[in-house]
Amino acid sequence: MDDLEFRRRLLADPSDPELQASKAASPRHQRYAEDVANLDSKIDQALRVDVPEDLADKILFSQTNDTEQSERRTRGYLAMAASIAFVFGLTLGQLNWGITTPDLNRTALDHYYHEQTFIAGINEAATVEQVNAKLQPFGKAFSKLPGEITYINHCSFGGQHALHMVMRASGQTYTVFVVPSASQAPAEKSDGTMHSVSLPVQSANVIVVGKTSGQAAPLAEQLQQQLTPTAI
Repeated sequence: MDDLEFRRRLLADPSDPELQASKAASPRHQRYAEDVANLDSKIDQALRVDVPEDLADKILFSQTNDTEQSERRTRGYLAMAASIAFVFGLTLGQLNWGITTPDLNRTALDHYYHEQTFIAGINEAATVEQVNAKLQPFGKAFSKLPGEITYINHCSFGGQHALHMVMRASGQTYTVFVVPSASQAPAEKSDGTMHSVSLPVQSANVIVVGKTSGQAAPLAEQLQQQLTPTAI
């Protein structure tokens, strides 16, 4: 079973016996299956929020008071709920995206070298709508894309969860990451062969990795301009 078929069948039916046999025979398939399982586990843990056992009693009790007391209690509950929602939002963000990586471009280069063999030769011909469906949990969307998307998926990016794309633009291939963490200042890094450029986009970062002779910086700027916030 080739890599693309394995990935699609894993998302459709993880218990498929043929899929399990292919995973056992391929270290790359095993690593991908483990990444998917880890992502599912972290999302599940982030969504487990205990509801106070006496919350219903408190709400019912508040309704028995006179109008003035009810209004004061309602304001108090709303403030408490807002505080809980704020703390939960911070906790969820930390669980899903992790702490901001100190060097986004170093992480991007490492990720590129780790994954390039696995996704080599894949061409999913993804549309901007498919890309935005993957970005929806991050509250982001591209208004348009300046190239052809040959690969798209979520990935683990230095302890954070991010969008991973491979894009062909102006005759060259680039790897693109959208990392939903605290925005960092624009930065670049080269290792002599590959060049990485990171740009901030409203509580996120767009990172483009390409050959040093390519146009990673202009492409990153285009993607930065086209990436906009949406309602989660």
